[in-house]
Amino acid sequence: MFVSRRPSPLAGAKPRREDLQRFATNDPDAIDDVLPSEPERLLLLIVGINPGLWTAAVNAPFARPGNRFWPALYRAGMTERPVDASRGLTEQDALDLVGRGIGLTNLVGRATARADELSRDELVEAGRRLIVRVVELRPEVVAIAGITAFRTAFGQRRAVLGRQDTALIDGWPAQTRLWVVPQPSGLNAHENIDSLAEKWRAVLADVPEPGISPRARRA
Repeated sequence: MFVSRRPSPLAGAKPRREDLQRFATNDPDAIDDVLPSEPERLLLLIVGINPGLWTAAVNAPFARPGNRFWPALYRAGMTERPVDASRGLTEQDALDLVGRGIGLTNLVGRATARADELSRDELVEAGRRLIVRVVELRPEVVAIAGITAFRTAFGQRRAVLGRQDTALIDGWPAQTRLWVVPQPSGLNAHENIDSLAEKWRAVLADVPEPGISPRARRA
């Protein structure tokens, strides 16, 4: 069911500030994707913009402490229990995700300290690559976490958050629905865990499988 992942480069330790800079490389595969081994199991593909240095250090998506991604997904009912990826994603957490048909990847694979270190050309090329991957993986729904990068990558300058008109994106497969949700970093002052969870519930409601239907959590 689950494609094996490399162990965290820091072997489960908390990264120190002096550790992080060495993960700012041009490696196009700074972290592993979380994907089921059988593409037909993929219902929802979540796409981050690119790994941060902390995320690359522990080989886990959205891992930096303070990022609202995992708390929002739990509150939206997407994960069975709270996920703490700050020292790496556990095998059980990864298995739970792919067992429910959920995968994670990034637009750009290389790690940077800030998303604004990515060039326009880099994002446009990443958009083309994502279309190819979506055609290959055939998820029911794709959700990209970051409206600014989405606009650049797909030439959609007027795009707003929510479900997108994929007819405007050359090559996007008609059977795959596309959403854009807010970037979940703590630097995004426009959102909090509750508002992010609300947006994720809308995405999940568009996935036609009871296994990952939204179940709001109040805690």
